[in-house]
Amino acid sequence: MLQSKNLKQKVLSILEDKIQLIKKDEGAIYLVGPIRLPVNLYGDTVVFNWYCWLEGCEQTENFEEVIDKLSSANLAEYQQSSVLVYGDFAYNDEALIRMHSICHTGDIFGSKRCDCGYQLKQSMKMIVEHGTGALFYLANHEGRGIGLFSKAMAYLLQESGQDTVEANESLGFVDDSRNYEDAIEVLKALRSKPVTLITNNPKKLEALHQAGLSVTARAPIWGDVSEYNEKYLQTKIKRSGHLDEGVFTNE
Repeated sequence: MLQSKNLKQKVLSILEDKIQLIKKDEGAIYLVGPIRLPVNLYGDTVVFNWYCWLEGCEQTENFEEVIDKLSSANLAEYQQSSVLVYGDFAYNDEALIRMHSICHTGDIFGSKRCDCGYQLKQSMKMIVEHGTGALFYLANHEGRGIGLFSKAMAYLLQESGQDTVEANESLGFVDDSRNYEDAIEVLKALRSKPVTLITNNPKKLEALHQAGLSVTARAPIWGDVSEYNEKYLQTKIKRSGHLDEGVFTNE
């Protein structure tokens, strides 16, 4: 018993300074990090600082209690969001950020039905080249918020001729149900200075503005256009309102 208590105290002494409580109107966000994370980026090794966060119903700075509850929470069955930070993110005057929605097929398998895998790696590259920034990887955004299983069904509807918006709506969903509130709270905890947002989606800009964040500029991120995703990209522009910086040169 004493050995178990000593071990728990040792674990807590290592972790407690790396856990941050972010209070919300209801509940809290527990942010853990930074963790040194060397990443293979286009053949080069780049070292980021990685953070992960977990939403909780309670607000407590008793992190021993938080840790004790993890083993019975079945968290491995769910995905938690995280953020990769590069450079002096808290204090540098200029920083790039990307709010990247998880895409199981594009990010992991390299699917060319979308441009998500390209946007993930290209955003990281842009952040590194800029010198300071953060990539938020949002795990509850699969299929613009409909989840992986529903996304698979939406893909089948797309193969029958529907576009991405029609497929989501045919399954009873709205085109885009993504929420950025928790990511914005984490951003506020990590940085108070203005940011430049990497996106083509005006809804992401609107979410940051409505939260009172200072966004000084927007950096577009188009690329990886092919026969497999041309309709998908056209739908983003024509149906979902994404901004077009000449991605299709024939228009």
